[in-house]
Amino acid sequence: MRPYATLRATMASSFGMCRLHMRGRGSLAKCFQKIDTCLQRKVGTNVVAAQVEAPGKEKTEEKEGRPSFFAVQAERQEQAERSVLISCQSKTNEKKFLKYLSRHGDIKKCFFYESYGVYAVVEFANQESVASLHEATAIPRVNDESTVPFKSRLLSLKSLGPADPTNSKAGQPCQPQTTIPLKELIQRLSREESIDQQITCLTEAYQLTEENIRLRFLVCSLLKDIAAAYFPECTIRPFGSSVNGFGKLGCDLDMFLDLDGISGRNIKMPKAGLSLEYQMKRANSERAVTQSILSVIGECVDHFGPGCVGVQKILNARCPLVRFAHQPSGFQCDLTANNRVAMKSTELLYLYGGLDRRVRALVFAVRCWARAHGITSNIPGAWITNFSLTVMVLFFLQRRSPPIIPTLEHLRDLAGPADKCVIEGNDCTFVSDFGRIQLQDNTETLEQLLHEFFEFYGTFAFNRMSINIRKGKEQNKLEVAPLHIQNPFEPMLNVSKNVNGTQLDRFVALCQENSWLLQESETRAPRGDSGGNTPAPWGLATLLLPSQIAGIRGRKKRKREPASARIKSLLESLKTTNHQKKS
Repeated sequence: MRPYATLRATMASSFGMCRLHMRGRGSLAKCFQKIDTCLQRKVGTNVVAAQVEAPGKEKTEEKEGRPSFFAVQAERQEQAERSVLISCQSKTNEKKFLKYLSRHGDIKKCFFYESYGVYAVVEFANQESVASLHEATAIPRVNDESTVPFKSRLLSLKSLGPADPTNSKAGQPCQPQTTIPLKELIQRLSREESIDQQITCLTEAYQLTEENIRLRFLVCSLLKDIAAAYFPECTIRPFGSSVNGFGKLGCDLDMFLDLDGISGRNIKMPKAGLSLEYQMKRANSERAVTQSILSVIGECVDHFGPGCVGVQKILNARCPLVRFAHQPSGFQCDLTANNRVAMKSTELLYLYGGLDRRVRALVFAVRCWARAHGITSNIPGAWITNFSLTVMVLFFLQRRSPPIIPTLEHLRDLAGPADKCVIEGNDCTFVSDFGRIQLQDNTETLEQLLHEFFEFYGTFAFNRMSINIRKGKEQNKLEVAPLHIQNPFEPMLNVSKNVNGTQLDRFVALCQENSWLLQESETRAPRGDSGGNTPAPWGLATLLLPSQIAGIRGRKKRKREPASARIKSLLESLKTTNHQKKS
């Protein structure tokens, strides 16, 4: 792992050019410059913004120097505000491209990627350069169509005059923003020398890259420019997998319209004399306000947002949202408002992922395994969600002896006054300072943990017990549901209520089978080439093979016989038994 100081020195250079390689072992952002910790946290909105890789092998080193949620978010948002997104020709000469843009100011970072064409993300050293670039950018002239004159930071590079022959050799194909195919991943894993190395390899191949994280924050910033027409002081923040440390390449971009930072809420009114108040529309409930705001923002995104297509306003859902595809980035986007509990859940996962390097690695391995076998799905339904599966991994790690991560109640007890957070009557308080959390000495390897995870849930009493990471122990179910996972911050809610008995049975059966596979010597040890210099799958690679679950998928539930047939069968069985006794 590279130390944080190396990254600081790199980012201090005039600018860094890099290609966006989404396939392979991309590394996450190591760390960012710390922001003064006395910055006041806003209740429910100081959300994690990026993943940071553990810098050392020791647990104490993994935690020390790790930035707070608010600090990381602020740094990423500043980067996004200084950045523009430019559509380029496939064979753009990078040197000439940067020279042209440098007229407007120093470039701090630039990278290219591919999504419905080639795009470049350019970060300037200051926002004045972005304003200068805007002044030199023309509104397109079209003959047969009309344009909406909304000026955003999504631009197009045009080549005027005769074609430049040097461009024909300059361009290089960009990699897509998706994970590598499962077949290729299995081949990579089969070349590793241990299961621990396989899990690390999978994590590096699937995790979000530095460039992908920057692009996600830039999309939020571009969307904020649209919402700012109505709410100039608003902020749009990413949450969920994009920023909690457990997101993989290609995951959706969940965004939160934050209006809590608008000034004027906490002004002290004089006891006497004159004062002024804004005149504002009123509604029957906060939900109605949220629906109205998202309805208007959704219309603006649909009609004025360049590159935003397929806009859907899903306002009657439990959490109202606007869903759309952002073609320039390739992201599927969900925009919500007043979703503070989800933001705190994001912070909590970021915290757990930063306590011990094994947490993120095990989550990535289990999630990949689950997707390979159809336990999770992108399609809404009765499947186990990624969030539920992540909570199950965290609960398992809390139940180790000694525990690898603390319970949420313990994190709450360590919290200081600035960490106090109550949202709609729910206690969402937990410590934010990594340095205040002392971990117990657990030395289990990733291989041991993966095997024990399957063993743990292959024998778990799902019919009676629920999973609760707040207390870190099983509890009796509060409702009749096949799988009950208590919401960390809303204890009366079951985050896995959608899961049916069939899907839970498949999960348990797969856990039992994979626990057995990991005990077999053929699975645990590397094998020779299977022909063509391709190593035979072993270890984690074996668990990802679809053939391992063929029997489980084909196993059908026996149809329940009618009562009369069951009684008849029972009588015949009794007659046979009596006859055998007499004989």
